[in-house]
Amino acid sequence: MVHAISALLYQAGCHILESSQFSDLKGGKSSGYFFMRVHFEAPTQLSGPDALEQLFSAVRDRYSMRVNIYRLARKPRLLLMVSKHGHCLNDLLFRTQSGQLSADVRAIVSNHRDFEGLAASYQLPFHHLPLLTGASQEVKRDQERKVQDLIEQHEIDLVVLARYMQVLTEEFCEFLRGRAINIHHSFLPSFKGAMPYYQAHDRGVKLIGATAHYVTPDLDEGPIIEQDVARVDHALSPEEITSVGRDVESVVLARAVRWHVEHRVLLNGSKTVVFR
Repeated sequence: MVHAISALLYQAGCHILESSQFSDLKGGKSSGYFFMRVHFEAPTQLSGPDALEQLFSAVRDRYSMRVNIYRLARKPRLLLMVSKHGHCLNDLLFRTQSGQLSADVRAIVSNHRDFEGLAASYQLPFHHLPLLTGASQEVKRDQERKVQDLIEQHEIDLVVLARYMQVLTEEFCEFLRGRAINIHHSFLPSFKGAMPYYQAHDRGVKLIGATAHYVTPDLDEGPIIEQDVARVDHALSPEEITSVGRDVESVVLARAVRWHVEHRVLLNGSKTVVFR
C-alpha cells in the first residue's frame, strides 16, 4: 500500500514532504488496521479536492481504504469553551494570534462572564450562556442547543473545552464526536474528580500531569491524544501544585489541538494514532 500510494503521487507529479505509517498488529486489543499519513504538494491541475478524490479512487477501491484529503492552507475553525479558569484559553488565543497555531478561532462560549474582556481584546465574539452547577438535563440541553447553533453558524471544525467545567450530555457528545477536545487536569486515569491536585497532594505524589482527549459520552474516558507530567515535591502547597499543573495543562492542550488541526491524529477505536 505504501508503494501504491507513493507511486500514484509520483506519477501525478506530486512532491511528498512527509510520510508516516503504523500497523496496529501487536497483541492485546489491536485493531488490525494500517494507518498512513502523507503530506504532499500537488501540481496546479490537482489543486481542487474533487481532482484528488478522483486520483485516489482506484487505489482506494483496490485496498478498501478510507481516504481523507485535507488542504493545510485552510485553517480549521475553532470554538473555545471555558468556565472560570482562563489559563488554557489565554494560551490558545496567544498561540493562534502569534501564528504558532494554524487555526482560526471564531468565537468563545462560557457559562460565566469572567473572560468577556479577554475575548474583546482579541476582537472575538463572546457568548455568555449561563449554566449553573446541578442544572437539570432539560436546562442543560437547552443551553447545549444554543452552542450547537453557534457551531453550525460559524461552520466550526473543532470545539476545544479549555477548562469548561460542565459535564456534557450524551446527545451533545454524539453531536461533537471526533471534533471536540477536552483538557483534564490530571494524568488519567488516576485522581479523577473535581480536585485532583488536592488528591495528589494528600497522597504525596512526586509527579502530576494533564491529559488531552477527545470528548465521548463516557466522562474523561475518550481517546487520549496527549499527556505530560511535571515534578513536584513535599515543599509545595496544594495551591503551588495547582499552579504547576496549570502550566502543564496549557502545553498539553496546545499540542493536542495543533496535532488535530494539522490532521496528525487518527482515531483507532478507543485509542488514537498520533503522527507527530
